Amino acid sequence: MSLSDTTNPAGGSTPAPASREPSPTAVTRQLIARAGATRRRNTSRSKIVVGVVCTLLVMVPILLAQLLPIPDANFQDLSARRLPPLTDGHLFGTDQLGRDLLSRVLHGGQVSLTIGILAVLVSGAIGIVLGSAAGYFGGWIDTIVSRLLEAQMSLPLLMMLLLVVALFGPSIPVITFVIAIAQWPEVARLTRSMVLVEREKPYVSAARILGLHRVQILVRHIIPNVIKQATLVVLLLLAQAVLLESALSFLGAGPQRPFATWGRIISDGQDYITTSWWMVTMPGLFIVLMVVGVNLLGDGLRDRPRRRKKGA
Repeated sequence: MSLSDTTNPAGGSTPAPASREPSPTAVTRQLIARAGATRRRNTSRSKIVVGVVCTLLVMVPILLAQLLPIPDANFQDLSARRLPPLTDGHLFGTDQLGRDLLSRVLHGGQVSLTIGILAVLVSGAIGIVLGSAAGYFGGWIDTIVSRLLEAQMSLPLLMMLLLVVALFGPSIPVITFVIAIAQWPEVARLTRSMVLVEREKPYVSAARILGLHRVQILVRHIIPNVIKQATLVVLLLLAQAVLLESALSFLGAGPQRPFATWGRIISDGQDYITTSWWMVTMPGLFIVLMVVGVNLLGDGLRDRPRRRKKGA
């Protein structure tokens, strides 16, 4: 007789009741967690796909603008002024001076994206360096960087940009530097907070015990662990940089002629918006696709669940 059997008064044995197991259709915590993770993964994947498609719809034609069979962006034909889209070989129509709008949008996108990419690269480098130094070393370095962050973030962004451009001139290097200076606090704040967490982890203490210099620990161990999250913020700032450049160009403080930027094209066409809607809609559509694509791509990469290492 096994220990799990019980003896009844009649001398027979009855088995102990088996432990109750959840039925195959029961909703358990594991199933709920798995469904939530699957939903987040699918949402993240959808954001990445839509973001990549929107971004490529803008980036690919701009990169291939020199190879496409389109007229010169500054070629004027006064006999073909304000032609609607799909007329006489003009896919996006023409503007008030008879210039091909598609060519101007693509070549203007080259200027806008060049300024935006250079600005986020400079702001990302400044933000990562200053944020890492403030978070790891602390003391007077942290105090100075924190006060700079507070002072700059308290100023009106667009007014500050207009003031600097008015003082130094609306050239491409000045606008790039101004946008970079305006955006570095976002990267610095995030980097500082992540470095504050990383410096308390055991691997940093182990590196100190091994005799590594503080700068070596910061450069070789801490920054590589926070660079991925900081890069995602820099990617999201690209959309903001394009919007800032377009706003400056719309207000007349962007790159001057003969450069055609998205903001200047919209500014030139605003007087004809009721009769020639395409002069404002087409460059605005490119800005919307670019901003939405970059934001969706950044959000999708940020929300993507991390893969667990084998054996973890």
